[in-house]
Amino acid sequence: MKQILENTDFEVRSLDEPVTDSLAAAGSQDRREPGWYSLKYLLAGVVFGIILVKSEVISWFRIQEMFRLQSFHMYGVIGSAVVVGIVSVQLIKRLGIKTVSGEPIRLAPRKFQWGQVFGGLLFGLGWAITGACPGPLFAQIGSGFTVVIVTLLSAIAGTWVYGSVREKLPH
Repeated sequence: MKQILENTDFEVRSLDEPVTDSLAAAGSQDRREPGWYSLKYLLAGVVFGIILVKSEVISWFRIQEMFRLQSFHMYGVIGSAVVVGIVSVQLIKRLGIKTVSGEPIRLAPRKFQWGQVFGGLLFGLGWAITGACPGPLFAQIGSGFTVVIVTLLSAIAGTWVYGSVREKLPH
């Protein structure tokens, strides 16, 4: 196992170990910039929200059509995102694209775990029941669907519960 880890291009460390690498240093550089510098993130969020609204992926009816297999619209949007993601990751790997600060992008290999399947099923069930997932959640609230605040509070509570019991779950 040690030989396999030595031949990879990523670092293995404990979750309890403090982060002191260049990524953390890059994050600390951002803190020295003026507060208005963070407005770019707000602008990116607003643009993303507009795209979600205009593409109708925040529509409860579109989501229900997807889960009832009545429309291809959402499958087309999700499928397009998957294709863009695959192409992007391949370009990053093959062209050796670096971060804005010049650091190499390292993608750690993942190993299959059944918890991912159960988590995905639970996520899909919640998505089907509420008509909301984390991406469009805020766009739905911003569009006036204030009942989605209940979903947001439930997601926050679920995240807190998971954080509380994470160490007790099977690995």
